[in-house]
Amino acid sequence: MVISAPSRMTSTGPNPTWGAFLPLYALRSDRSWGIGDLTDLGDLAEWVGGLGGEIVATLPIVAGFLDELFDRSPYSPASRLFWNEVHLDVTRIPEVSRSPRARARLASPALRGKIDALQRAALVDHRQAMALKRSVLEVLAESFFDESEPSPRRNSFDAFVSANPAVRDYARFRAACERHRSPWFEWPTREREGRLESNGDDRVARYHLYVQWIADEQMAETSDRARRAGAGLYFDFPLGVNLAAYDAWKERDAFVLGASAGAPPDSFFVSGQDWGFPPMHPEGIREQGYRYLIACFRHLLRHASVLRIDHVMGLHRLYWIPSGMDATKGAYVRYRWAELYAVLSLESAHTGAVIVGEDLGTVPGYVRRAMAKHGLHRTYVLPNALTGNSRNAIKPPPRDSLAGLNTHDMAPFAGFWREEDIKIRLERGWLNEGSARAERKRRRVQRRALVKYFTRTGRLPARGNPSDRQIVEACLDELAAGPARMLVVNLEDLWSETKSQNVPGTVDEYPNWRRAARYRLHEFSRMPRVTRTLSRLDALRRGGRRNGSA
Repeated sequence: MVISAPSRMTSTGPNPTWGAFLPLYALRSDRSWGIGDLTDLGDLAEWVGGLGGEIVATLPIVAGFLDELFDRSPYSPASRLFWNEVHLDVTRIPEVSRSPRARARLASPALRGKIDALQRAALVDHRQAMALKRSVLEVLAESFFDESEPSPRRNSFDAFVSANPAVRDYARFRAACERHRSPWFEWPTREREGRLESNGDDRVARYHLYVQWIADEQMAETSDRARRAGAGLYFDFPLGVNLAAYDAWKERDAFVLGASAGAPPDSFFVSGQDWGFPPMHPEGIREQGYRYLIACFRHLLRHASVLRIDHVMGLHRLYWIPSGMDATKGAYVRYRWAELYAVLSLESAHTGAVIVGEDLGTVPGYVRRAMAKHGLHRTYVLPNALTGNSRNAIKPPPRDSLAGLNTHDMAPFAGFWREEDIKIRLERGWLNEGSARAERKRRRVQRRALVKYFTRTGRLPARGNPSDRQIVEACLDELAAGPARMLVVNLEDLWSETKSQNVPGTVDEYPNWRRAARYRLHEFSRMPRVTRTLSRLDALRRGGRRNGSA
């Protein structure tokens, strides 16, 4: 096998850009069903584009287990090759107009009442949202396949299946999951080894075929809307898949099923981390010519203008934990990073997409040197760059980087400023009282230095104690006027949210991946403090004065 690739990946171009971030599940509107859908994502992209933004970022929206095999985490998908149908806008599916049963279902008081309850709930209920959507999607699928006459819609479906032959296999796999109500490694030997036959679940398989076709259509429409608005989609490529995933069942040689990926002990997680998903096999993926990885990248890059590689160090090495052992007993295993960079370079060149690597935390220097050599943009978050020195309170971001105030695994900036993250670490036993006192002392030094720095540079008024909002705006102005090629604003920072979307190291102790945004799309898109801030950032990105005025 020969990989002939450009030495560097696609760049952002000469002009600095900015965009906005919000998890799609957390994005609510008056018309969605308690969880954001692809119409909402398109609406968000048009709003951001109208303010001058060029990026709309969200968490992974690839296929998930939201029924018997339940896992709401976007980083533990059922497949990286297909979409999550919970984000479909059911009301916009063309078959609704031709299905009296579906229209009756949509209009039923019982369904409307359950949707209203989802909309009012403080937390996103992925399982219930999927169940309600499926109750309509199944009717639409049955109506569609019952039609005997050829039609343009049937021709479109046939073309989709012909262009995506793996989707039939995936649909049969999901049907088998529902029939057995257990993960594939607990199935009878014949099916466990990949030989699936019809076992009376053709209707379920057709449902999964249908929803993937509809998801493909709606995703194409969403990305077209975003591009027309001037705001490309920013997708996240999760490091792995659920052990029960289609990918692990189908691409057995690409994974190591006797181990899980994680991280060794450090000052934050003294016992290490076990992330619970099987690592990819460095030789297995190579022997198949990186076929599986290429298919995963292409699935997302069909619609993404920016692709973030989660835990980019995994292109170089990954910490493996043998099954049955704790996270202190693992070891790093190396990958053929030059070949993986070449694959990414080719896919970036084919699509024009910018590739961003998540390189936060303890990362060896050779990883960042390789990223710079091959044009992977780095990830920069301001709290990690605070020095505690009022003369130079913030280490500037690298030019080829994506900058922001946090990630989905960190506290929003107001939560960081109020030390909510330290409180959680202390409650979880990750810090003892002495360590917490030392961390709070260090945080106070950083806060004082940052306020002095912003007061001296004119980003904060000379008198009075600044509010959370003033601090956030000063930080964003600093980044917008800085050298980073891309700036992504967590929209929740603009209304001083303090609660995290995810607390690493927790499962049921914290409502990970369930917290809806405090405001709905139509609310925050009309909030003057939100629109004024983003308009000012747009002016700064386009060459506004250093003091932050538009």
